[in-house]
Amino acid sequence: MQKKLKLWDATMLVMGSMIGSGIFIVSADMMRNLGSGYWMIVVWIITGIMTVSAAISYGELSALFPKAGGQYTYLTEIFGKKMGFLYGWGLFTVIQTGTIAAVAMAFGKFTAYLVPSLNNAEPIFQSGEFQITWIQMLAIIIILLLTYINTRGVESGKLLQNLFTGSKILALLGLIAAGFILVDVSHLAENFSFGQEAFNNLDKDSAGNLLKTGWEPIGGMTLLGGIAAAMVGSVFSSVAWESVTFVSGEIENPKKNVVKSMILGTSAVMIIYIAVNFVYLNAIDRDAIAFAANDRVAVAASQNIFGNAGTVIIAVLVMVSTFGCNNGLILAGARVFQTMAKDGLFFKSASENNKNSVPSNALWMQGIWASLLCLSGQYGNLLDMISFVIVLFYMITVFGVIYLRIKQPKLERPYKTWLYPVTPIIYLVIGAAFCILLLIYKQQYTWPGFIIVLLGLPVYYFINRKKSA
Repeated sequence: MQKKLKLWDATMLVMGSMIGSGIFIVSADMMRNLGSGYWMIVVWIITGIMTVSAAISYGELSALFPKAGGQYTYLTEIFGKKMGFLYGWGLFTVIQTGTIAAVAMAFGKFTAYLVPSLNNAEPIFQSGEFQITWIQMLAIIIILLLTYINTRGVESGKLLQNLFTGSKILALLGLIAAGFILVDVSHLAENFSFGQEAFNNLDKDSAGNLLKTGWEPIGGMTLLGGIAAAMVGSVFSSVAWESVTFVSGEIENPKKNVVKSMILGTSAVMIIYIAVNFVYLNAIDRDAIAFAANDRVAVAASQNIFGNAGTVIIAVLVMVSTFGCNNGLILAGARVFQTMAKDGLFFKSASENNKNSVPSNALWMQGIWASLLCLSGQYGNLLDMISFVIVLFYMITVFGVIYLRIKQPKLERPYKTWLYPVTPIIYLVIGAAFCILLLIYKQQYTWPGFIIVLLGLPVYYFINRKKSA
């Protein structure tokens, strides 16, 4: 593979893949689960510590195995092909492709803000509850367009990634500044109130609405359940940073630059996320956050900051953000499926590079499946179900750092995890608490995703039986 990605490009890939549509939407559901701006910021900080701890831990593995495939390669090298395959199976069926579909649909929905006829148009096809809309078609066009651009070579994908990631970072920094400069009345103090007192101060209608959506007065285990449910949103908004490990084979000096890009990228994004949430809490009150129309809390805040132009500003920002995010996801994901194909665990044709030195067949397979998920309309449900599994795979990979230190202590490590073993243990403790609380309070987010991944086992045995024969 040609090493055409520098440290800056890798960092832009990390940040661009992380910042999609989540930061503009998930805070509404988080507020409904927590009922307090104080706890909402606490959850974002916990997610930030968790994310950066994982990135620091992954750095040791990226230096040990500086080749394409990233997390799939780490799991395969440490725990064997079966574990690697289950991760790759989950990545192709839902994690990567489902995220691509969800982000593309967010692009379509916010485009409909600027072009209302997209919302008002009759479905292209409808049979019972199943329908194909023009927004779905726009999402598919975006996926296929970005897939095509990335088949033209890594330089094309890199240029697009840097342009769109740079644009959305500047736009978010502008939103953060405006959110404190242009707001006449700050709601920070009232939004930071929490507990039974805050609940009692709500008017009866608002309290009734909060209870209908599942929020209860904060205290004891209720708070822990609310934190777990809220973290589904913050974790979803903070994943995909590991995409840079998928393209390690195309990064200059990967033993150093992959880990640097992960730590720089995740730290910068989490700081931006926390700052954006302070803007929401400053610009609008708790009810406006919790009950924002279609959960578009960024639109509600932006209207208070910029007036009527706020809707257009956020719509354009989300379009730029989701377009750049999907480019990063599409560029990186295909490299995993190519590596799996080389290991005999995916379609053989996916292993081949085209004349532009990129895995075009793997790119198109990924793009077609993501497009089908757009048509199914089930990408959102799938992603809710898979959040638990994403964190489980992160935990297994982070545990791999400790496991290798014990099993192969003399292995030469170009980079060693900062503050080892504290850093990986921090991630494992927070991740385990998150998963256990979900199992207790939100089981619909857990076992369905686990079953999707376990369905890969018979596929794995079938492939290996065929190979043995």
